[in-house]
Amino acid sequence: MVVGQRRVGKSYLLFQIMDKIKSLNQGKSDNIIYINKELFEFDYLKDYKDLLKFIKEKSKNNKKSYVFIDEIQDIAQFEKALRSLNASGLYDIYCTGSNAKMLSGELATYLSGRYIEIEVFGLSYSEFLVFHKLTDNSDALLKYIKYGGLPYLINLELKDDIIFDYLRNIYNTILFNDVVSRHHIRSIDFLQKLVEYLADNTGSLLSAKKISDFLKSQKINVSPNIILDYLIYLAQAYFIFKVSRLDVQKKNF
Repeated sequence: MVVGQRRVGKSYLLFQIMDKIKSLNQGKSDNIIYINKELFEFDYLKDYKDLLKFIKEKSKNNKKSYVFIDEIQDIAQFEKALRSLNASGLYDIYCTGSNAKMLSGELATYLSGRYIEIEVFGLSYSEFLVFHKLTDNSDALLKYIKYGGLPYLINLELKDDIIFDYLRNIYNTILFNDVVSRHHIRSIDFLQKLVEYLADNTGSLLSAKKISDFLKSQKINVSPNIILDYLIYLAQAYFIFKVSRLDVQKKNF
């Protein structure tokens, strides 16, 4: 299971694994089944029953198949299909996902101890320099801070209007597809204001209560419980990362 924020390169890892399988199986018949839920042609695969039916139709009788599923969290109860396929012993299964909850909840319940999780993140600063053939200096660091480490930026000119337009599209995709739609959020305007508040306070000590108190001072009345839920949803979509407070003196969290 390859997990991480959208557009950090999970799909390309799948393609590399496919190429590796093909090279290792030269001269042998390997059956590779690829599903990408971001493509319209796979839109009809709504739940685990649809998924099982599709894979079995593409499988060869009693022969090993390699199954690759991109953005698997968009298939309802996908974990039931994975458990069934895994139990048959005829499939190697590789999946990507953009929601952390599916591993902590659904997958852990149905496939506990039978899957390997690989977390993928954006480029580190040193990787950013290599990708864009830049020298380590203050200008390069500023570009990294402004533009971030999404790998696709290598195909774009590093100019504000070009990069920000791309990042804005990614922002909307994550916020509306992975947070609003998945959790049926109605207060979209508040969610966007919350994200802006978090961005303005990056590195500061935050709590749902503290955010709620600040919003009250702005005449916005939202309970800490709702704010906490929204924070959890954003973290599950890899939109934000929670860093727990560390008591340095006592070495306690």
